[in-house]
Amino acid sequence: MRGIVAVGCAVSFMMTGLISGSEAAEPGVVKIGLNYPETGPYAKQGLDQKRAAEIAVEEINDAGGILGKKVQLVMRDTKSNPKIAKVTAAELYDVEKVPMILGGSSSAVAIATGEVALLKNKLFFATLSYSTETTGEYGHRHIFRECFDAFSAGKVMADYLNKNFKGRKYFYITANYTWGWTTESVLRSFTDTKDTTKYPEVLTELGAKDFKAALREAKENGSDVLVLSLFGRDMEIAVKQADEMGLKNRMQIIVPQMNEDMAQGAGPEAMEGIVGATPWMWSVPFKYNYPKGIAFVEKFEKRYNRYPTTSGASAYVILHEYKAAVEKAKTFETKAVITALEGRKYVGLKDEQQWRKFDHQSVQTVYAVKVKPAAEVKKSKYQMDYFNIIATMNGEEAAVDFKEWSEIRDMVNMKHELEEYGSEK
Repeated sequence: MRGIVAVGCAVSFMMTGLISGSEAAEPGVVKIGLNYPETGPYAKQGLDQKRAAEIAVEEINDAGGILGKKVQLVMRDTKSNPKIAKVTAAELYDVEKVPMILGGSSSAVAIATGEVALLKNKLFFATLSYSTETTGEYGHRHIFRECFDAFSAGKVMADYLNKNFKGRKYFYITANYTWGWTTESVLRSFTDTKDTTKYPEVLTELGAKDFKAALREAKENGSDVLVLSLFGRDMEIAVKQADEMGLKNRMQIIVPQMNEDMAQGAGPEAMEGIVGATPWMWSVPFKYNYPKGIAFVEKFEKRYNRYPTTSGASAYVILHEYKAAVEKAKTFETKAVITALEGRKYVGLKDEQQWRKFDHQSVQTVYAVKVKPAAEVKKSKYQMDYFNIIATMNGEEAAVDFKEWSEIRDMVNMKHELEEYGSEK
């Protein structure tokens, strides 16, 4: 629906609560599914989710589980492929009998998994899904998104871009699927660069190994701003190649959604000076003194000898929020848990967030960031202190409002309320 946006191995459950194969749940156990990219272009983000989910499961089980049931995490590899994600989601719901799935680092995968959740009358929580379509055009009552979206990212980015690059020449290189399309569309809207003739684009396939042809077009165009709507390994490759081609000396590179593992993959020299947006990073809890966030970062660091990224943070928060909602509802029954979540305010790893009722988006503070000088990054612990915060925006200001959301739904003939399993289509 491009262009319609308005603006290893199994281990003992007794030790960890984790399992990767199909195995009947023990009495007093509830299985939860992690449908995530173990392999493929977003594998780093998937690994971060798995690691953070392991920590959350252990914490939940140490505290007595959920309604007295120990949590058993059952995992499947989506390979960031929506067709595979549909199959693995159905297996998790039907064979493993999970009441809830979380995970994913692709909006196409999130939308596909959400469709299965709706069909099966179960729940799905998207961890990394930045397309506005996830809770917009394709939103329904069985899907929740904990991370921010392209709209919020574009909103906070636009402040910086309009102050520093208004009226300048833009060039877009975009992942050719729903996240890339909506990210580009939103940023074009907020920066008044909608004219694709004046501000060209090149679409690239997910998992591409070479972006030089697209980068040459940007160079020949004489652009002042290069927007790379790319994620994971794709972004890493493109940023490295842009640096090798000397593009950073000629234009400001923008990566609309960034995190530290992507920055590490590209390297401090290639990343220096790049601007982007994020809903969370490991330094935020320390900068603003958020105790829960500090405790999570320290626990993650102690176990894995590195800091968590926003991908892991989202998975961690989702599991704790699911526990809170189930215990509020006093049941695992889907509709009751949805009702317990809608409108719920919570403090995860930063300041207060809220599961908004009308679209199931977690409304939250968002950050525009700029990558620090390479020498400074190299001196930091684990070489993971990449970002300076250059702008902060509260969730209510950053998020799409009900009027805008309804207008988007009108374009695809969707209702102004989220549908649920069994309702008329």
